[in-house]
Amino acid sequence: RGDFSKIPNGMPGVENRMDLLHQAVLDGHISRRRWIDIACAAPARMFGLYGKKGTIAPGADADVVIYDPAAEQVMSAETHHMNVDYSAYEGKRVTGRVETVLSRGELVIDQREFVGRAGHGAYLARGTSQYLG
Repeated sequence: RGDFSKIPNGMPGVENRMDLLHQAVLDGHISRRRWIDIACAAPARMFGLYGKKGTIAPGADADVVIYDPAAEQVMSAETHHMNVDYSAYEGKRVTGRVETVLSRGELVIDQREFVGRAGHGAYLARGTSQYLG
């Protein structure tokens, strides 16, 4: 009470998003092409950033994910990197795992470990949703 910053704002899961969506591919719920669209291009279009984000092209500010589609893992608060002490997916087994992430040409995740640095991010002002225009 009295401290807005302590209000819960959803459940943690951003670290698990790519893996959960990949499991949906393996389970036959979505295609591999749709997985990539849901994770990359669609959010960029939704927030008016497509062309700058959501694509690998000259002039784009792409984050590149190296993904191991065969890696097996069990999701757990003991192994995730999010700053929260529980997992909404505790004990869930999935196949596939993010191994490496490059942001603007720099390693930020290397062999599943954060190696980035504070301040590396860049603010991108969002535009009008490209789904509206």
